[in-house]
This record gives sequence, structure tokens and C-alpha cells, in this order.
Amino acid sequence: MHFDKIKNKGQARLFKSDYMEMMTKTHPLVIYSIYVPIIALMLYYGAAYKGLSVGSEVLLFAGGALFWSLFEYVMHRYLFHFMAESERARKFIYTLHGVHHEYPRDKERLFMPPVPSLIIASLIFLLMYAAMGWYALAFFPGFVFGYMMYGSMHYAIHAFAPPRFLKALWRNHPLHHYKEENKGFGVSSVLWDVIFRTVPKKEKA
Repeated sequence: MHFDKIKNKGQARLFKSDYMEMMTKTHPLVIYSIYVPIIALMLYYGAAYKGLSVGSEVLLFAGGALFWSLFEYVMHRYLFHFMAESERARKFIYTLHGVHHEYPRDKERLFMPPVPSLIIASLIFLLMYAAMGWYALAFFPGFVFGYMMYGSMHYAIHAFAPPRFLKALWRNHPLHHYKEENKGFGVSSVLWDVIFRTVPKKEKA
């Protein structure tokens, strides 16, 4: 996903329709307002009506958050950076992620917009429910919490200076954008980059 010039100012136009264009943008507060209540309601429902203990919910929630970090890594590495051959596929990948690489400081496209986000989240919940039954009421909230932490970290990296204790993440993601796009696929964690040996080299910083 190479661009002759990375644009640190401005914003891409993805659709001719103003309505469709609006649907490609969002703000973190919109995402929080959607998913925080969903997380709370699912955890409450699981404990109050499906017999999930507090301990099991804590473990399932943590497992869901860890699973998100792997999901994030795999999606970023193998889907978002997929080298498509057809024009239609290249346009899809560009809309999905390439636009962010061309305009990395576009703050309105750092979170997935609400409509596609909710559609994908619903499908993932159904898959988790099919696999684990009502335990998904705690595992899925952990997964969504992981997504929110990823989105928040991604937003912060592109919008703010790094706090001292998170400098590694702040270093790795810009290296992914500007130096080594085939490294540094983890945004909210370096765990899977370490495991799969895709940590950007420090001397590239």
C-alpha cells in the first residue's frame, strides 16, 4: 500500500454522494455512546438472567479483550494490507484502510463509522454465540472493549504527543505508516508483533 506522497493535511473524498461521504466519518464519542451501554447491558444480562458468575465474567471479558488484540493484528496484516489485483478490490481496500495511509492525520476516519461497525459487530456476536452460547455475553463485551481501546489508542497516536510510558506504541505505529508498512501491525498492543516478529526496527525511527 504505497503512496508517492503521504498527505498530512486534508481529507480524501470517497463518494460522490454527500450522504454516503458523511457515513464514512465519525468521532470517538459517537462510538463510546454506542458501545459502552452495549457492554454494560450484556454483562448485566449475563449475570442477572443467564447465571454467569462475576469471576467467569471477568475471565471471559479478559479473554475477549485478548482475542481482540489478535483479531486486530490479523485483520490489519492480512486484510487491510492485502495486495488486491482487481480494480474493484483495490478500491475496497483503499476505502477500508488505504485512505488512512494516504491521509493518516484525518481524525474523522480513525474509528470505523457506526453503521458498518454495528453490522460487523452483530455478525461477530452471532458467531461467538454460536460457538460458546451465553458465555458470549461476557466474551463479546471484552472483545468490544478491546476494539474501543484500539480505536482510542489509534486516535491518540495520530492526534497527540506520546506519554512517556507508551512511547513504544507511539513509535511503532508511525514507523508502520512512514517507514515499514510491512511491520508494526499491532496498534493497541505490541504483543503479536513480538510473537510474529514484525516489530519495526528501532534504528528506523
